Amino acid sequence: MDERWPPLPHEAWGETCTALHLWCQVLGKYRLAHAPWVNHSWHATLYVTPRGLTTGAVPDPAGAIALTLDLHDHLLIAERAGGGRETMPLGPTSVAAFLARTGEMVAALGGRFAIHGRPNEIPDAVPFADDHAQRPYDARAVERFHRALVSIEGVFQLFRTGFLGKVSPVHLFWGSFDLAVTRFSGRRAPAHPGGIPNLPDSVTREAYSHEVCSAGFWPGGNGMDAAFYAYAYPTPEGFARAAVVPDGATWNATLGEFVLPYEAVRGADDPHAALLAFLDSTYVAAARIGGWDRTALECARGVPRVPRAVPA
Repeated sequence: MDERWPPLPHEAWGETCTALHLWCQVLGKYRLAHAPWVNHSWHATLYVTPRGLTTGAVPDPAGAIALTLDLHDHLLIAERAGGGRETMPLGPTSVAAFLARTGEMVAALGGRFAIHGRPNEIPDAVPFADDHAQRPYDARAVERFHRALVSIEGVFQLFRTGFLGKVSPVHLFWGSFDLAVTRFSGRRAPAHPGGIPNLPDSVTREAYSHEVCSAGFWPGGNGMDAAFYAYAYPTPEGFARAAVVPDGATWNATLGEFVLPYEAVRGADDPHAALLAFLDSTYVAAARIGGWDRTALECARGVPRVPRAVPA
């Protein structure tokens, strides 16, 4: 097996995965508290780096501050423009202790750490400050997860280049804890019904204000192992019956999306090509059935150092 696509059975690291998810919510909420709103909540997401996950530069009144989870040296790092730096080792701890220490680190850099204190998109969510349960930290599993994220992010970035229309960054939504990339038809969508646990309907409706075809990766939970997904909003009639590839991709009626197990990609002769085929085939199905203007929206994938050809 290619070491860039390591095994990720959720049962083996589920409690660590939950802890990491909640830590990412703390970091993401710090960015959300300071960054001006960008369409579809793109201002609040985290980004994959060669070493972990980061908020990027957050416009704190004290100056730009970045919070980063280094998932190889296993550190939380807070850095301020001008050179200030604070670190904390990652290891077994409670969410309440992680929250408190993160706030102390931001304050030590002169920043303002005032976030909404309850997790989003989690049913029956316990406020961070009240979550005193000691949670494990499986460092080797975290490293494997990050290696997978780096590989997946690279494929998503390549897929992103084959579209001239509006397309999202490749970014991690800390509420649902999934790495995603989204293409837009350019047309308005009907109002989303909302109803996502612990997420204001106004946020959901703004996120889905326009027609989308979205794909992503989720590390698993609730009895499911890691998987890729693809959906369209609104879901065009017949999308669920579309033929998509590779083998292993199926329609999940409960989720309302196509699902491809991570293991099916990992076990393929060419994981990169298998994942790209899933992204391409689900998008083509959504765009074709949904009546997108594909001629105007699509282009050849980007190539390093080669500018797009401009029509005469």
